[in-house]
Amino acid sequence: MQELLGGQWGEISVMMTYLFQGWNCRGPAKYRDMLMDTATEEIGHVEMIATMIARLLETSPVETEKAAEDGGVVGAVLGGGDTQETIINAAMNPQHAIVTGLGAAPRDSQGNPWNAGYTIASGNLLADMRFNVTAESQGRLQVARLYQLTGDSGVRDMFSFLLARDTMH
Repeated sequence: MQELLGGQWGEISVMMTYLFQGWNCRGPAKYRDMLMDTATEEIGHVEMIATMIARLLETSPVETEKAAEDGGVVGAVLGGGDTQETIINAAMNPQHAIVTGLGAAPRDSQGNPWNAGYTIASGNLLADMRFNVTAESQGRLQVARLYQLTGDSGVRDMFSFLLARDTMH
């Protein structure tokens, strides 16, 4: 599940990119204000995704919770059991359970952390704006793909909102 946020590295990267582009903008104030307004909205998008992950995990199936209590990946790791077989059977990233307690994290599906290398703020307003179009297009594509992967109506509603907002940017 953390991969939903990790998969949205684009949201975190775009948020940080808009913030630094805005802070570094030497052009007319209206462009700085536009960048900062968009950055603020992106903070909300990251919050929505992280909150969604937390809420989805709160209602995870009882069988999954019971399996974790009765051994599972966490039990195998803490109890010195056969972690490799347990992890393969569970088809999960053990770092997700161990490091984040099954919560959202700014990591990809392999557990690699987000870093500032994904932030683009060149100091050239035109170049930055062109990059932003590409980043927004990629983010919209990823959300559309996630939308297609779920049947959960609440998750789809949130993704619909994100799709509409990314179109506006």
